Amino acid sequence: QVQLVESGGGLVQAGGSLRLSCAASATIFRGSTMGWYRQAPGRDRELVAIISSYGMTNYVDSVKGRFSISRDSAKNTVHLQMNSLKPDDTGVYYCFTSWGHGNWGQGTQVTVSS
Repeated sequence: QVQLVESGGGLVQAGGSLRLSCAASATIFRGSTMGWYRQAPGRDRELVAIISSYGMTNYVDSVKGRFSISRDSAKNTVHLQMNSLKPDDTGVYYCFTSWGHGNWGQGTQVTVSS
């Protein structure tokens, strides 16, 4: 069973910052692409940011320049630093791993008030 433990969501005003974290086992973390998806009410789940095992990153256009994804190999953890948050960033954020056939965490709520 794949276990991804997410933390760091919450309520923040527009313009504020949050940092999401996702911890995985070493087996899952090493060699896997990790990332974050989000799902807003009434919308499909969308990819926000991914980072390969080699550190290559990619972002959805709407967050470029505001969000930064990184991985800490010593702690088997991937982080998503979110700055200049907007109300449109509101949603449930899911950690993702490419390990196996692809797996998601349980999700953490991010709410940005205007």
